Amino acid sequence: MNNREAQLKAYDRLLTIMDELREQCPWDQKQTLESLRHLTIEETYELGDAILENDLDEVKKELGDLLLHIVFYAKIGSETKDFDMADVANGICEKLISRHPHIYGDVKVADEEEVKQNWEKLKLKEGRISVLEGVPKSLPALVKANRIQDKVASVGFDWEEPRQVFEKLQEELAELQVEIDANDQDKIEDEFGDVLFSMINYARFLKVDPENALERTNKKFIKRFQFLEAKAKELGKELQDMSLAEMDVYWEEAKRH
Repeated sequence: MNNREAQLKAYDRLLTIMDELREQCPWDQKQTLESLRHLTIEETYELGDAILENDLDEVKKELGDLLLHIVFYAKIGSETKDFDMADVANGICEKLISRHPHIYGDVKVADEEEVKQNWEKLKLKEGRISVLEGVPKSLPALVKANRIQDKVASVGFDWEEPRQVFEKLQEELAELQVEIDANDQDKIEDEFGDVLFSMINYARFLKVDPENALERTNKKFIKRFQFLEAKAKELGKELQDMSLAEMDVYWEEAKRH
């Protein structure tokens, strides 16, 4: 692996290239914070995919893409004299030091949970009114629900054990069934949301990341369905012409693979 000197040299090289691109490349010259935003989100999801696939070479590449975006934003900020890369780096350094008094101060902590609780308390001392202020509004709903639950749990608003959460989930499922029987679409959606929220909460107690779990299932389903499509093609058939019983045979075969 590269030593610190080599790492800093590579980082300096990236900053220099960014300066050159901003000065000479028509596309790079046109970019703004707003125009880069959706690309950054896309790159973040691509990194997430690489992590789930455990493709470390791809993880390295996607981290590079994200680092480029960070440097790009800082370059734009320097041009408007609002901030530069040093401000960005020093800002996060100061935050990390402030939020880790058990490392850089005299605070004692027993475990990871106490670290998380202290983190939220420190953020409130910094001026935040609510522990939920740090949850981005634009997060996907599933990820947002997980972050909301994690944050309120850090200040003690939580169930005591998984059994209680599972009982709450069963209660929400029963309430959903009542509205399904009543055929009230608006209330069905409302109760369905409660079921999902409870499922996400239960996942947290099981130490399962619900976003990762769902994405793993998505990928598994895609692979199995594409296996089914390939089998249909081998038989010279269209899927819509096959019976469910026929498709189920190959679905089970896909599961074995």
